[in-house]
Amino acid sequence: MSEYNSVADYEAKAKTLLESSVKGFYQSGAGDEQTLYLNKQAFQRLRIRPRVLRDVSKISLKNSIFSKQVDLPLGIAPSGMQKVAHDDGESGNARAVGSFGGIYIMSTVATTSIEELAQNAPNTRKWFQLYPYATKGISESLIKRAENAGFEALVITVDVPVLGLRRTDAKNKFVLPKTLQLANLVKEKTNGLEIMDGLSNIASNFNAGFNWEDVRRIVRSTKLPVIIKGILTAEDAFLAKANGCRGIIVSNHGGRQLDGVPAAIEALPEIVEAVGHSIEVMMDGGVSQGTDVFRALALGAKMVFVGRASLWGLTVNGQKGVEDVFRIIKNELEVTMALAGCASIGDIRPSMVKWDSGYYSKL
Repeated sequence: MSEYNSVADYEAKAKTLLESSVKGFYQSGAGDEQTLYLNKQAFQRLRIRPRVLRDVSKISLKNSIFSKQVDLPLGIAPSGMQKVAHDDGESGNARAVGSFGGIYIMSTVATTSIEELAQNAPNTRKWFQLYPYATKGISESLIKRAENAGFEALVITVDVPVLGLRRTDAKNKFVLPKTLQLANLVKEKTNGLEIMDGLSNIASNFNAGFNWEDVRRIVRSTKLPVIIKGILTAEDAFLAKANGCRGIIVSNHGGRQLDGVPAAIEALPEIVEAVGHSIEVMMDGGVSQGTDVFRALALGAKMVFVGRASLWGLTVNGQKGVEDVFRIIKNELEVTMALAGCASIGDIRPSMVKWDSGYYSKL
């Protein structure tokens, strides 16, 4: 039996293993970290309304995304530089989630290249996350490489026109260790991209002028379904749909961009109400337990992604640690579904959750 019974156990152990600047990079948020706190706290305000006397002798976690079945409605969100946590890095993370039938989203700023990941995790469903670059031709080249490597979707992160006010990273002066490199971008140096190791330097290459017209151009130019990550309002959800996007990931970048925005789970209902099931709606942010996944599915998410949770497992025991994290969350989700009266993902209804304010007695 594992000594780790929860993601919190892995987090506590990982924080004893990581060098201080890396730990700060993984755990911190922007500004006063209000949104970082809200991402977790908001789940605690969402009550589960269980139904009883239903047949839950068999539990199925199967769902579909873009009309293709997933065995687990849980995946790994894009997070940069994973070899900083463990030598297994992106490949170990991808293989781990793939062994459960989930989806892995690879970050542009990975320490493993697109081509290496495709070779190292051939049986995992993989999506590629893109930061739009100001240097001409870089984004187009990265998209083409992802297509050629068999990635199934393109995830454009749109909440980083500039880097958020990350005080902890600025204080620690976090830089990529000299033994590692931003593997996806090394091959793009010939196109004039200057690669530097500091976070602010990396972000200086992002395209702050990127807009909906650019999104339309990418949608027209790629064979991959385009997903927009970083949507928090109904207005932008409508625009994503109108501009040809096939999916939305409701996200506040793990609380690392604009502090004071709502938790992703708080923003999720208005996005689902705005676009319904006309495009795929997913979410990330603050997810660390199976009960969190249940709540997000009840509010209309088709897939739920974890970021930090997988990094804690990776730090502690590489790929095996991530596999154990997924085993824990999967078991928690199955138990939650059984106790809530849901034998399948389709049985999880919006009526099964209610914000705690709905239970307060009126004075």
